[in-house]
Amino acid sequence: MEQAPYILPSKSSIKQMEQARQIAADTTPMMAQFLEIKAINPGYLLFYRMGDFYELFFEDAEIASAALGIALTKRGKHENADIAMCGVPVRAHDSYLKKLISLGYRVAICEQMEEASEAKKRGSKSVVKRDVVRLVTAGTLTEDDLLPINSNNFLCSLAVVNNNENDFAIAWADISTGETWVSEINRLSLGDELARINPVELIISQQLLKQLDGEGIFPTTLGDNITKLDGEYFDSEKAIENLKITFSDFDALTLSRAARASLGALIIYIFEAQKTGALVLRKPNIENKDNFMLIDAATRSSLELLLTNRGEAKGSLRSNIDMCSSSAGSRLLARRMAAPLTNKNAINARLDMVEAIYNDVIFCEALRSDLRQIPDISRAITRLALGRAGPRDLLSLGRAMIGANSLGNKISQQSDLPDGLKNIANALIKLPPKLGEKLLNAIEEEPPYLAREGGFVKPFYNEELDRQRLLARESRTIISALQKSLSEETEIKSLKIKHNKVLGFFVETPSAHGDKLLQEPYKEKFIHRQTMANVMRFTTAELGELEGQIARAQDATLAIEIEIFNLLSKEILLLDNILRLGADALAKLDVTIALARLAAKNSYIRPNIDESLAFNIKDGRHPVVEETLKEAGQVFVTNDCDLSAHEESKGQLWLLTGPNMGGKSTFLRQNALIAILAQMGSFVPASFAHIGIVDRVFSRVGASDDIASGRSTFMVEMVETAAILNRASKKSLVILDEIGRGTATFDGLSIAWASVEALSQINQCRALFATHFHEMTALAKTLKNTSNHTMKVKEYKGEVVFLHEVIDGAADRSYGIAVARLAGLPEVVLNRAKDILVMLEQSSSKNAPNMIDDLPLFTHQPKIENKQDDVITQMIKDLKPDDLSPRNAVEFLYELKKAHESKKQ
Repeated sequence: MEQAPYILPSKSSIKQMEQARQIAADTTPMMAQFLEIKAINPGYLLFYRMGDFYELFFEDAEIASAALGIALTKRGKHENADIAMCGVPVRAHDSYLKKLISLGYRVAICEQMEEASEAKKRGSKSVVKRDVVRLVTAGTLTEDDLLPINSNNFLCSLAVVNNNENDFAIAWADISTGETWVSEINRLSLGDELARINPVELIISQQLLKQLDGEGIFPTTLGDNITKLDGEYFDSEKAIENLKITFSDFDALTLSRAARASLGALIIYIFEAQKTGALVLRKPNIENKDNFMLIDAATRSSLELLLTNRGEAKGSLRSNIDMCSSSAGSRLLARRMAAPLTNKNAINARLDMVEAIYNDVIFCEALRSDLRQIPDISRAITRLALGRAGPRDLLSLGRAMIGANSLGNKISQQSDLPDGLKNIANALIKLPPKLGEKLLNAIEEEPPYLAREGGFVKPFYNEELDRQRLLARESRTIISALQKSLSEETEIKSLKIKHNKVLGFFVETPSAHGDKLLQEPYKEKFIHRQTMANVMRFTTAELGELEGQIARAQDATLAIEIEIFNLLSKEILLLDNILRLGADALAKLDVTIALARLAAKNSYIRPNIDESLAFNIKDGRHPVVEETLKEAGQVFVTNDCDLSAHEESKGQLWLLTGPNMGGKSTFLRQNALIAILAQMGSFVPASFAHIGIVDRVFSRVGASDDIASGRSTFMVEMVETAAILNRASKKSLVILDEIGRGTATFDGLSIAWASVEALSQINQCRALFATHFHEMTALAKTLKNTSNHTMKVKEYKGEVVFLHEVIDGAADRSYGIAVARLAGLPEVVLNRAKDILVMLEQSSSKNAPNMIDDLPLFTHQPKIENKQDDVITQMIKDLKPDDLSPRNAVEFLYELKKAHESKKQ
C-alpha cells in the first residue's frame, strides 16, 4: 500500500470556489462555509456535519427529502428566500447513504474538523472548521452494509488514445478488496467487456463519452453512474509517475498509452474520493483477452449467467451452482463464470483441484466446515488501511488468521495433492496464528461497532487500562456511598444523585424538600443548580471533585483503548500482502470445494478438455432447468450432442427442427452452458463430455427489442446475427434460434439459409441452428458438415405429447396449433386455424390473398360444409402406424367409426 501523489485542484474547481466566495459574502458565516464547500464538490449531495446530524440545505435538502422520505424544514433565509433543510442522524447515516447511492446520487461527507470550543477562541462568531473527508459514489464504497455481499463492486475507467479503433483500454478495481485489473481492447469489444465486468460506476472523459454516446455500448445497469471527468485525468504521461508511486514494484512502461491513461485516471479518482492520502489498490493484473472465452453482451443475457432476463438472481446459472461458503468465494465464482479460460493447462489445473476434493467426501466436508468459520479478510483489511475499521474488524481478522493457518496445515498433511491445492495450503500457512491469538486476547467477544465508543478491550490485556477502569468503577461506588450519606444527613430518603450530559452529576430532591437544602445548616454545602416543576437540583464540592475523577478516568480509558486499537492495526497492516494472498487462497479453496460438492450433489462429470475441435456431449442436461424440474418432482430428459470435426460425428452444424415447447431452446442453451462450465473449471451435467477449447460462445435465442434506441425486434435479431457471422471462428460455438422469423417468409427464409451456409462454409464453427423453416432441411444434402435433427413428438387421440428428446431427421410440421391449444386459445379459433392450415398447405402462397373471402373474420359466414370430411381426413393424415400399439390401433378404428356415424347424422 503506497501513498498516492498530491493532485492539484483543476482550474474549473478553483473558479467554482471563487464564485462561491463571492456569493457567500452576503450570507451568514455558516451558510457561507456551506456554499463554498458545496461549490468545490459540484454534483454531490453535501452531508454537512452539525453536531449529531448531517444536514443538507437548498436543492440538496429537497432531493434528499424526496428520495429518503424524511421531513423537509427550513433554516433562515438566503437572498430573501427560505433555505430548505433536512437531516439524518450521524449514527444511522449508513442506511440513508445506501439508499441515495442505490438511486444514483453521489454524496460528499463533510465533517467538523475541530471542537466548538476551539472555534470560539477565534471569536464568538467563528464557524467550526469543516471539510469533506470523503466522496461517496457507487464505485467507491468500502462498508459491508453498503456493499453487495456476494458480488464485486467494480469501479471502471475507459480511455482511448488518438481515437484509434484499436487503442482503447479499460481499468477496473474493487476498492473494498483492492483487486485491480487493466486490459487493452478494441472498439468492437467495448460493450462486451463492460458487460463482462459489469461495473457499478464508469469514469470516462467528456470527449470520449460524447463520441460513444448513443451507440448502446454502455450497460443499462450503469444508469446515471457514468462519471464524466476532465481530459487531464487521462494524461498517459502524468500517469507514469502516479503508477510508479502507487505500485512501487510495477513497471508502468510495459503498458500501452491507453492502458496507462485508464489506470492513471482510476488512481486519481479513487485518491480524490477517499481523501485519506492512502490507496488500497493491489498491483494490477494485466489481462490478455486471448486467455478468456469471449462472451458478448447479448449471449450473457440470453444464457442468463448471472441474472435472468427479468433481472432476478434466482433462476440464473449462478444461483443454481453457487454452493460457496463465503462471500469471497461467491465473488470469485462469478468472475470465473464471466470469463472462462481458454488455456487447456489452466483449465485442467482447476479441474484437478475439484477432482481431488470430489474424490474425498470426508475431507471435503471437513474443509467446508472449517472454511465457514473464517471471516472475509479482504474487505476488513481495506477498511483498516482507510481508517474506517472498527474493533469488530480486528476480531474478524484474528479469527481469520487462526482459522486459515489451521486450514492450511490440514490441507498440507494430505498426500498426492495437485499443485493448486498445495499452493493454497502454502499461502494459508503463512498467515500468523500468534497475531491472531493476540487479537482474540485483546478484543471482547462482542465489541462495539466503532473504536471511539470504547469498552472493546478485554480485562487483563493492559495494566494501565485496568487501573483506570477500576478508578472509574470505584468513583461510581463512592458516588453511591455519597448518595446514602447525604440522604441520611438531610433525612431526605428520596434524595438521589443523577447524571445527564448538560449538568453532569447532580443531587436531585422533590421540590417539597428542596427548600430545606436552601436553608441552614445545608445551604453552604448544597449549591443550587436548577429548579424544575417537581424537583430541585444541587451539587456539592465533593460531588464535583468525584465527577472530575470519573471524567478523567473515562477519558484516560478511552485514550488507552484507542492507542491499543491503533497499535494492533499497524501490526496487521505490516502483513497486508500476506493477508491478501491468504484471502485469495481462501476464495480459491471455497470455489473448489463448492464445485466438488455441486458435482457430487447433481452427478456432474469431469470434462475432457483439449485443443481439438471436438464437442461431444453424452446425456447432457440443462443445469438450471434440471433443478427446477427436480423441485417439481419431474425428470429432465437428457440428450446427446456431437458437433466434433471428425468423420464419425454427424456434422459440425446441426439443423434442429421441431415444435415450439418441444425443448429446442433448452437443448441449445444447455450445450452452451456446458462449454462455459467446463472452461471455468467445473464438472458438467452429462455422462461424458469431450470439448475442444471454445474461444467464443455466441447465443441468439429468444426475441427482444431495444425501443429506447429505436431498434425493432427484427433489427436487434439482425444486429446480433451480424456480430456472430462477423466474429465467429473455427473454434467458436454458436447457437441460433429462429433466425429470420421477424420479417416476410421468403425474406426470412433467405436470410436463415444464407446464414447457415456462411456458418458452415466461411466460419466453419460448431453450431446448433434451430428453425421452423422446414425447407432448410435440404441443406443437409448439399453441405457435407451439416445434419438434420428434430425434437421427438408423439400424438395420441388428437393430442400432442412433447418428449423433449433430440433424434435424427427433420420434423414433418411445426405443431403450432397444438401449442396454441396448450396456451388456451378458444376451440372455434383452433378449428378454423386447422382449416386454414389445410388450405395453405394445398395452395401456393401467391393465392393466399384470394382466401380472404373464406375467412369468417371478413365474411362473418362460418365455413361449416364438409366439416366431418375434414375431421376424418385430418385424423387419417395425422395417423402414424409405426407409433401405434395394437390397443391404440383398435381405439383409433372406434374413433374413426364414431366420426363417420356422426357425419351420416
